[in-house]
Amino acid sequence: MHIEPGIVTGAKLVLSYATGIAAGGVALKLAVETVRAQGVGSFATRTLATTGLVFTFFQVLPHFPVGVSEVHFILGSTLFLLFGAAPAAFGLAFGLLLQGLLFEPADLPQYGMNVTTLLVPLFAIQAIATRIISRNTAYVDLKYGQALALSTTYQAGVVAWVAFWALYGSGFAMSNLANIATFAASYALVIVIEPLADLAVLALAKSLRGVTAPGLVTPRLHNGA
Repeated sequence: MHIEPGIVTGAKLVLSYATGIAAGGVALKLAVETVRAQGVGSFATRTLATTGLVFTFFQVLPHFPVGVSEVHFILGSTLFLLFGAAPAAFGLAFGLLLQGLLFEPADLPQYGMNVTTLLVPLFAIQAIATRIISRNTAYVDLKYGQALALSTTYQAGVVAWVAFWALYGSGFAMSNLANIATFAASYALVIVIEPLADLAVLALAKSLRGVTAPGLVTPRLHNGA
């Protein structure tokens, strides 16, 4: 989902900085709430875990340029279900930054728009989860339809933000519209795979109920709210 360099340039980058800061502010608010409820040690441990996973997802798992961006297996809903919204948000932001600093410095000017593209859909699935998952339901007990709804929301959000940045930066030329459509179509594969990955990870987590050390995963993974 990295916006390719050169699509948004010059003064237009200011908007990406603003949206990135706004998304970071929401993530910070969630982090404060998480630390108050579960402690700084748990939050830091989960953030470190998600950072490592996100870096691996971006740098090691298969990824390829398509149209205006790149197709990655981000597994945003998986991170949310395992670690909670705040650690997932910080892990996405730190993992993306780490990849840029170490391997893709050309992506750093696009960091604001890329972090916005990752975090805003995460906040959306947090909101959706409160609506479609009963407070008494642990995440390990989710049904396929619920996992699909979360994953589809996340991936659709990513596609929508990529399309927005591409249109904002390069306009409505037919070539740009075609590149956006190609990227969106390619991401359909991710929407198919990610709910299955969610359920596989949740099944493993369910088998480890009572074994996983407290603080390493979100309390909601094994328990109702």
